[in-house]
Amino acid sequence: MTRILYLQNSLFGADGASSRLSRAFIDGYRDAHPDTEVVTRDLVTDGVPHLDLERAGALRGFSDGLNQAQKDVLARSDAFVQELRDADLVVIGMPMYNFGAPTQFKAWIDHIARAGVTFKYTDTGPVGLIEDKPVRVFAAHGGVHAGQPYETTTVFVKQIFGFMGIRDVRFIYAEGLNMGDEVKHQALARAEAEIAAELEALNITTA
Repeated sequence: MTRILYLQNSLFGADGASSRLSRAFIDGYRDAHPDTEVVTRDLVTDGVPHLDLERAGALRGFSDGLNQAQKDVLARSDAFVQELRDADLVVIGMPMYNFGAPTQFKAWIDHIARAGVTFKYTDTGPVGLIEDKPVRVFAAHGGVHAGQPYETTTVFVKQIFGFMGIRDVRFIYAEGLNMGDEVKHQALARAEAEIAAELEALNITTA
């Protein structure tokens, strides 16, 4: 059985373009692997808080003693980390807001990137502690941005997952979604074709 961790980041929920592409990929995978389990983490409605000093003290270990609120923070972080560890495949719906990743996704990262838990420092540099696994990111852009120097999301996602040990990270982009119906239609068609190709490759390796 395959377990998929699906991280939804669209403010539009299931109606967002990144969410629809992610679901198309997941549905296609489940068609080939009916026993697949999908764990959905909606980072918008779940309300993952951003870091403050008290929360960081719990996660980074610089509080001498944890109060109950900090213990709850740590328990929630542990649950996030375990979901990532247990997943065989990670699917991320990734809209672009103001030229960057949604803040909800960054908050999730801040809760799982923990020294001694998902990575460690050694004499020769940092080492990831999460087993490598496929991460497929479905990025929806209103304009055309992939490959531009200011498009930081791709670099950030690959860097932070690689830092934790996960290097099999690939992006499928749907761009120009706000540039007229024809451009949008072509962009979605290209993304759907890439999804089909990616599913074929994954089915070959995981069947």
